[in-house]
Amino acid sequence: MYANASFLVALPELILSTGALVLLMVAAFAGDRHTRAVGWASVALFAAAGVAAVLQASPEPAFGGLYRGDSFAAFSKVVIYATAAVSIIIAPGFFERGGALRAEYPILIVLAGVGMGVMVSAADMLTLYVGLELQSLAAYVLASFMRRDARSAEAGLKYFVLGALASGILLYGISLLYGFTATTSFEGIAAAMKNGLSIGQVFGMVFVIAGLAFKISAVPFHMWAPDVYEGAPTPVTTFFASAPKVAAMALLARVVVEAMGPQTDAWRQIIIFSALASTVLGGVAAIVQTNIKRLLAYSSINNVGFALFGLAAGTPYGVSGTLTYMLVYVVMTTGAFLCVLQMRDVEGNYVEGIASLSGLSRTRPGLAAAMAVFMFSLAGIPPLFGFWPKFLVFDALVRVGLAPIAAIGIAISVISAFYYLKIIKTMYLDEPAHPYAPATSRVEYGLMTLSALFVSPLGYLAIPVLGATSLAAAKALF
Repeated sequence: MYANASFLVALPELILSTGALVLLMVAAFAGDRHTRAVGWASVALFAAAGVAAVLQASPEPAFGGLYRGDSFAAFSKVVIYATAAVSIIIAPGFFERGGALRAEYPILIVLAGVGMGVMVSAADMLTLYVGLELQSLAAYVLASFMRRDARSAEAGLKYFVLGALASGILLYGISLLYGFTATTSFEGIAAAMKNGLSIGQVFGMVFVIAGLAFKISAVPFHMWAPDVYEGAPTPVTTFFASAPKVAAMALLARVVVEAMGPQTDAWRQIIIFSALASTVLGGVAAIVQTNIKRLLAYSSINNVGFALFGLAAGTPYGVSGTLTYMLVYVVMTTGAFLCVLQMRDVEGNYVEGIASLSGLSRTRPGLAAAMAVFMFSLAGIPPLFGFWPKFLVFDALVRVGLAPIAAIGIAISVISAFYYLKIIKTMYLDEPAHPYAPATSRVEYGLMTLSALFVSPLGYLAIPVLGATSLAAAKALF
C-alpha cells in the first residue's frame, strides 16, 4: 500500500495524536480552568476517530505490513473510543469534589486511545509493542492521578512495577519468536510455524501470551487488578475495566489467529487453562470482598475468562462471540461503575463498602434497580442481555468439539452468580443503612439509564446488527 493510502488507513491515530498535541498546548497555556472544554474536545476527537476507523477500513496491510486497518480493527476501535469517551465525560463530577480536576486527564486518555488503536491494528510484533507501551505509559499516570491520595499513588506504583515485569516477559517472548522464525511480522511467524513448532517457538508463544494476559488481567497474571481498581480514582477504574481490556483482548485474538494460527492446538491449551483459572478465581475470590470496587475487579477477571472461551474455539464464530462478549461486558461494567459513582454519603464523600448498599431499594429505588440490572446481567441470568454473549462463547466451544470445557464453564458461572446475587440481596432485603446523597449529575444518570436499557431484554433487538458486524470483523482475521 502506498504511503498516502497508508496514512488514510491510520487516520484515527493521526486524528487522536494531532488533537492530543493541540490540547496539550491549550492545557499548558490556558491552565486547568478550561478542563471541561478540553474534555469535550477530547470526546469530539474520539467521535471523529471512530467515524474515520469505519470509513477508512481496508483489508490491505499498511506501512509495509506493519499495520492493519481492517474491519476487525474498526469494530474494536469503535468500542474502545466510545468507552474512553464515557470515562472522560464522567470524570469532572468526581474530580471536582476532590479538588483534583486537571486538564491532563482527558489528554492522557486520548494518548492511551492512540496506543490502543495501534494495538488492535498491529500486524507486526514491533507495532504491537509500541502501541501497548504507549497505552501503558498513559495508564500508569492515570492510576496515580490523585497525587495526594495515598491509595492512588500506591495503585500507580503497583501498576508500574508489575506492568514493567509483564513488558519484560512480552519482550522476551518477542525476541524468542524472532530468533526462531527470523521475522517479527505476524504473516512471517505463521509461515514459519506451518513447518512445525520448535521448542524455542513454544517458549516464545507462551511468553507472548503471558505478557498479553497481564493486560487483560487473566489468571495467573491478574494480581494487579484488585489493588489498582480499588486505589485508582473511580473514573480511571471505569476506564481500566473497559477500553484497555477490549484493546488487549482484540490484540490477543489477532496475535493467536494471525501469527500463531497454524498451531491452534498449541495455543488453545494455554487459553483454555487461563479461561478456566480466571473464571474460577474471579468467582470464588469475589465472594469474600467487602469493597465494591475490589468486587468489580474480580468480576472483571471472571468475565475475561468467559470471553477467552470464545477465543479458545479458534474459529471466526468463536472470535465473533468474544467480540460480542467484550462489547456487552464494557456496557455492563461501565454501568456498574456509574452506580458506584452515586455512592456518596450525605456530606458528599464517596463510600465503597458493600454494606452501605443495605436497604438501597427503599432510599434510592432507581439506583437500586439500575444496580440490580447490571448485577443480574453480569451474572448472565436470562432474560437480561448479559446471557446472550455467554451463550455465544459456549456454543462456539461446542461447535469445535469442546463440549466438556463448555460444561465446566457453565458450572463455574453458577458459582460466580453468588456474589452478584449477594449485592441484590443487600439492596432489597437488608435493613437500610445511612442514606446516600441525592443524585447531582444528569449526565451520569442518563448514561446509567442508557446502559441499563442496553443490557435489559431490549438489547436482544440489537442481535441481528451486532451479530453481523462482529462476525464480519472476526472473519477479517481469517
